[in-house]
Amino acid sequence: MALPLSILDLAHIGEGETAADSFAASVALAQRAEELGYRRIWYAEHHNMDSIASSATSVLIAHIAAHTRTIRLGAGGVMLPNHSPLTIAEQFGTLETLHPGRIDLGLGRAPGSDQATMRALRRSPASADAFPQDVLELQGYLTGETRIPGVHATPGKGTNVPLYILGSSLFGAQLAAALGLPYAFASHFAPAALEEAVALYRRDFQPSAQLERPHVIAALNVIAAETAEEAQEQFLASKRLRVSRFLGRGRSFTTEEADMILESPAGQQIVQMAKYSAVGDVSEVKAYVDWFAGHADADELIVAFAAPDRKAWLRSAELLAQAHGL
Repeated sequence: MALPLSILDLAHIGEGETAADSFAASVALAQRAEELGYRRIWYAEHHNMDSIASSATSVLIAHIAAHTRTIRLGAGGVMLPNHSPLTIAEQFGTLETLHPGRIDLGLGRAPGSDQATMRALRRSPASADAFPQDVLELQGYLTGETRIPGVHATPGKGTNVPLYILGSSLFGAQLAAALGLPYAFASHFAPAALEEAVALYRRDFQPSAQLERPHVIAALNVIAAETAEEAQEQFLASKRLRVSRFLGRGRSFTTEEADMILESPAGQQIVQMAKYSAVGDVSEVKAYVDWFAGHADADELIVAFAAPDRKAWLRSAELLAQAHGL
C-alpha cells in the first residue's frame, strides 16, 4: 500500500510576483491537493526572505483553511525559539477551534533567518538551548495540563493539537524519540543525516499519549512533467534560482553565470542540497518516490514541488498524485 503523501508548500514568491500572488497560488494548490487526496499541507516560518511569503505562518494557515474543507494544514514548522510557547498555543488553539481536526503543529529550533534578523526578532543566540523545555511547556498548554500554575491558553487548552518535531540532524531525532512525538526530517534540503537520524529515532522511540509507535515523515523535492526533458529543464531552472537565493547577496545572475557557479564548489553544495529529488515523467517519478520511501524508512512522505514555473508547479502535484495512486 502506498504511503500517505503530503505537501510542503514553500509559499515562494516567483519572479515578477507579489506576496498576494503567492497566497493565491497556495490556495489553488491546497484546493487541488484536497481534490487529489493528499493528506496534509505544511507551511514553514521564514523571515527576511524576499522569495518566501510564509513568515506569519499561522495567519497563512488560517487563510488556506478558510478556502478548503477537509485537508489537514499546519506548520512545517514554527521556529519555537522565536516565540513564547503560550503565544503559539493560543494561535494554534485558535486555528484548531475554528477548523476542528485539521490542524498540525510542526516545531523547529532554527532561526528561519540570518543573524541580523534573529536580533530583529528579539531572539538570543541561546534561545535554541531551551527548545526541549519550550516544547513541553507548549504541549502542556494544548493538553490542558499546564506546566506553569495558573497560566492557560485560551483558546488552546484541551485542543490537543498534534505536535511534530522537525529536524535535519540527530538532535531532533533524539528529542522526538524521547518525547514520543512524530519526526519529520528535512531531507529536501539537508539530506546528509537522513538515514542515521531515522534509525536513531526508531531505536530510541518512547510511546506517549499522542503516539504509540514511531512515525517518520521524510521530505523530498518533486518535479513531474509530461516528458522527462521538460522536468529536467524545470529542475535546472530551480537550481539556478537557488544559486541566486543562497549566493546572490541581493543580486541575480544570468543563466550563464548561474551555470558557471553551479560547477564551482559552492555551486556543488547547492546541488547536493537537492540530492533527494524525483524529477521526470510519471513513471520516472513513481520509481524514484517508491525507492525513496524505502531508503528513508518513512511512514509518510512530504514533498516540495520545486518547479519555478507556476503551471509546472501545479502540474507536478497532479502528476505525482497519479503516479502515487492517490
